[in-house]
Amino acid sequence: MTNALHARGPAPDGPRGDIDAPVLVGCSHGTDDPDGRAAVRSILTGVAAYRPELDVREAFVDVQEPEVADVVSHALDSDASGAVVVPLLLSVGFHVKVDIAAAVDQPGATAAAPLGPDLRLVDILVDRLETAGLAPDDSVVLAAAGSTDPAAALAVESVAAGLADRLDQPVTIGYGAGAEPRVPAAVAAARADAPPGGRVVVASYLLAPGYFYDRVMEAGADVVAAPLAPDERLVQIVLDRYDAAT
Repeated sequence: MTNALHARGPAPDGPRGDIDAPVLVGCSHGTDDPDGRAAVRSILTGVAAYRPELDVREAFVDVQEPEVADVVSHALDSDASGAVVVPLLLSVGFHVKVDIAAAVDQPGATAAAPLGPDLRLVDILVDRLETAGLAPDDSVVLAAAGSTDPAAALAVESVAAGLADRLDQPVTIGYGAGAEPRVPAAVAAARADAPPGGRVVVASYLLAPGYFYDRVMEAGADVVAAPLAPDERLVQIVLDRYDAAT
């Protein structure tokens, strides 16, 4: 599989026509899950379709190849005017502050902000919960991958607060790793506090199926909503992050 989703060429009429724009490198964590790979790739496919003048490439920090540092180096070695890495990650953390930061530590490269927090992510979460059949008496747990970085926890808390406002009901948080409480503990606590007949419903604050989503499915909730991708709003967030960085 090539890491280039769209080769630069003459740009048709559209939102932008700058064929000398920096390469957009969409960098995700990487997964062995085929559905997860397809979901993440759909974001960059959407970006390339919406902005056909851009050179859009995919990269990873773990599990899959090519590695982000290699993709950035190859972009800068070509005739590109630069490279912008957009983290396909929902918050800051080790991969943003270490892996991606190291990859762009060279002239002509820069990193955009991660996808979250963003109110459009809250919109997607609401849609996923409604599709899953959320009822007024259900207890909602927001499941996030987790990180030891305090800024990541603040980002998740911001999204949880936005989701609680939209649903007009409390939302608690559970993490897959790196922070407490873990998702099974958060689900158990929500069940203990649930009204009679109320279910525990998990909102998956995860980009795509994969390891963490599998663990969420095993955490004991009555209902687990689908992850965020694929969704056209993710495409717009990626483009906004890229435009802000350029």
